[in-house]
Amino acid sequence: MVFPAIWNETWTAALVNHLWQSTVVIVFAWLLTLALRKNQARMRYRVWMIASIKFLLPFTLLISAGESLQTKLATPVQHPAIAAAMQQITQPFPASSTSNAAFFDGEDAWTATPQSHSLPLILATLWLCGFLAITFSWARSWWKLRATVRTSSPMTIFADVPVLSSARLFEPGIFGILRPVLLMPENITDRLSADQLRAILAHEMCHVRRRDNLTAAIHVMVQALFWFHPAVWWIKARLIEERERACDEAVLQSGNEPELYAESILNVCKFYVESPLACMSGVTGSDLKRRIVRIMTEQVTRKLDFSRKLLLGAAAAAAVAIPMIFGLTHTAQVRAQSTAETAGLSGTWQGTLHAGKDLRIVAKFTKGDDGAYKGMFYSIDQGGNGIPADKVTLDGTTVKMAVGAIGGTYDGKLSSDGNTITGNWSQGPTPVPLVFIRATPATEWTIPPAAPPTPPMAADANPSFEVATIKPSTPNRPGKGFGFRSGKVMTMNTNLNDLIAFAYGLHTKQIVDAPAWFGTDLYDIQGKHDAEGRPSPKQMELMMQKLLAERFKLTFHHDKRELSVYVITVANGGPKMTKTASASNAPPTFVFRSLGDLLVRNLNMAEFAT
Repeated sequence: MVFPAIWNETWTAALVNHLWQSTVVIVFAWLLTLALRKNQARMRYRVWMIASIKFLLPFTLLISAGESLQTKLATPVQHPAIAAAMQQITQPFPASSTSNAAFFDGEDAWTATPQSHSLPLILATLWLCGFLAITFSWARSWWKLRATVRTSSPMTIFADVPVLSSARLFEPGIFGILRPVLLMPENITDRLSADQLRAILAHEMCHVRRRDNLTAAIHVMVQALFWFHPAVWWIKARLIEERERACDEAVLQSGNEPELYAESILNVCKFYVESPLACMSGVTGSDLKRRIVRIMTEQVTRKLDFSRKLLLGAAAAAAVAIPMIFGLTHTAQVRAQSTAETAGLSGTWQGTLHAGKDLRIVAKFTKGDDGAYKGMFYSIDQGGNGIPADKVTLDGTTVKMAVGAIGGTYDGKLSSDGNTITGNWSQGPTPVPLVFIRATPATEWTIPPAAPPTPPMAADANPSFEVATIKPSTPNRPGKGFGFRSGKVMTMNTNLNDLIAFAYGLHTKQIVDAPAWFGTDLYDIQGKHDAEGRPSPKQMELMMQKLLAERFKLTFHHDKRELSVYVITVANGGPKMTKTASASNAPPTFVFRSLGDLLVRNLNMAEFAT
């Protein structure tokens, strides 16, 4: 898959986090403008402009400021819960990291697979096309207006900026940012009365004083860079609406009659076209019908009262404080994580598992020269034999361990001081809490010596079960298997067909005409043999044959039939199995721990196939 490979890139998470932060700011800006809907439009315009500028200013800058402040504090700020909450708010999409994983018992190490880099190239090309299209469109319109300004002639109209007359039928508008000029169409004095012209001039001078061309140009830059974000285009509409409304309010507050001002705007719309550039502030922008209605009906706007000022102050403080607080707490968290990673897992860990009865659990971890961890797992109340962990990882502060021989897994978090792992042990459908504490020589529990290996049974012995317990299996328990442990032969979750196949070296498909319950009723068997030593696989088969005849009253006869079979062959990649480390006469292990999870030890291929 390509997407995970892209997500692993640091820039991907940084970009997505930045877009997330900007989107959250837009939502809060919208809520603020709703609260200020009956106040002056210039306040709402400023709120939307801040939301636009946020696209150009990532919170990373404020986070860095908080981290810098943390390094200067005598007492570090350590609040892991706050840091975690801030992480979810400011950076909910962390970059993926590779874990320090190790596999044992002959498992192959992970190998890197070639990743496709076509999708990032496609996305970059699409972004560049959008960026160039918007930039070219804006530059083309700007160049045409600049050419119009150069061919325009001065007018004898008094204003705060130079006034030029153009033969093109553009509406009156302010062109330029550093040296703005007012561009007026020819013969406008013949189409508007003196009072109407003064109202239009008042509107345009308001744009000059507010520097609307500068703020519009900033948002054009935001549009070009983030054209793919729908909210950018929505903000553009809100900015145009609020800037025109703010100028309308200023014109009316300066003493112009609403009816006269509305007629002025309508006459301009009647004779002239709107400016093609958002950063050329004209008079006919925004929704004309709504503007005229507001001009005629909403002459008075409220100034900010104390509650609105408090709301804006709180919003501004939160916008600055949240990322800085995250920087303060995150630095402490990173330091703690670094401390935990430096301490690592090497050493002895112990904890008590409360699963029906209290079981003392010990885990011993060592770190190899390659940086990979190895582990041994002990349940010291169930014997002193250690069980090797198949997999041990430490990824940041996340600890994972898998003990395949018993179908167990552990997931936990390493504490900031590196001395506690808090997590859950899973060996079935319900995880059980298990907290490991790093042990010292003075506190570590004594692990009982491992029981000496049972010597093999005499080759000519013909053993039987001296005592055998047969019980129905626990319903819905996953897996099945045969084994020899602590001098006892055991089966788990096996039906009668499984027992017959094991005892006579058959496949269950070779058992014909047996009652239906042979394949459905499941049993757990535990038995002690009557001879000294550990039985060989053949001797275990003989014991099972006798048990079937004595306890289940099994009778059968042999027959020859032609059956379809599967042939096991070595795949193109070669065999992936590992030669057993057990003694050649050690008992075999064949256990389905769960669906699709098979553990096999000390079997040859012929025995595995049957």
